[in-house]
Amino acid sequence: MTMLLALDVGNTQTVIGIFEDGKTLKEHWRLETKKERTSDELGILIKELLKFYNIPLEAVTGIITSNVVPPMQRALEDMSKRYFGITPLAVHADLKMNITIALPNPEEVGADRIVNAVAAYARYPSDLIVVDFGTATTFDFIDRDGHYQGGAICPGPQIAANALFHNASKLPRVDIREPRQVLGRTTVESIQSGIFYGYLSLVDGLVTRLRTEQAPHARVIATGGLASVIAPASATIEKHDEFLTLEGLSLLYQWNS
Repeated sequence: MTMLLALDVGNTQTVIGIFEDGKTLKEHWRLETKKERTSDELGILIKELLKFYNIPLEAVTGIITSNVVPPMQRALEDMSKRYFGITPLAVHADLKMNITIALPNPEEVGADRIVNAVAAYARYPSDLIVVDFGTATTFDFIDRDGHYQGGAICPGPQIAANALFHNASKLPRVDIREPRQVLGRTTVESIQSGIFYGYLSLVDGLVTRLRTEQAPHARVIATGGLASVIAPASATIEKHDEFLTLEGLSLLYQWNS
């Protein structure tokens, strides 16, 4: 039995997946991203997660990372070498992949956006819009020929909620959830309505504009931490794929190892 360790490091959360034989997702964990974590802290944490699920360290024969937090890259590399004896494969635009990054500066595209595009096009080979609800909400368009054409980036719902809490003295911190109705009857309900339905309208509006501009029948796939909250109420999102990013990491490792 061989295992692939996949790490998707985002600004707010880190998602870790372990793939049996590099292809079948065996377990996964979602943790808070802390850029101050040392390589030893990362190593001990991952070691304990694997131990809890009876996965021996020596079973891990490959590691791949998608990282959008530059200060963590050295810790990820050192952790991989010290605890697993492996030099990790880091996602970048020059890897072998099933899409072509048709942009003037491919190296500017974030690793997370590359991975999502790779996985989405592998699973749904057609005109595609991928919406990733992370710290930022990203929209990526891949055409039916596998050309990554770009997209849009805006602050995520949690950033908006935190900004209200920190910058408006009398407004409380709230959970992001679908309220009972658009009309809020309390301050908390009003904030939840504004965040939830505001972002729902933002998503559907941007998707509609992208479809009009690029491909009227583009399929729309959602992923990311808040996708499960917002996607079900969307008029344009067709599929919520929770493990899209991890699947993309698995594919890139298969093609580049």
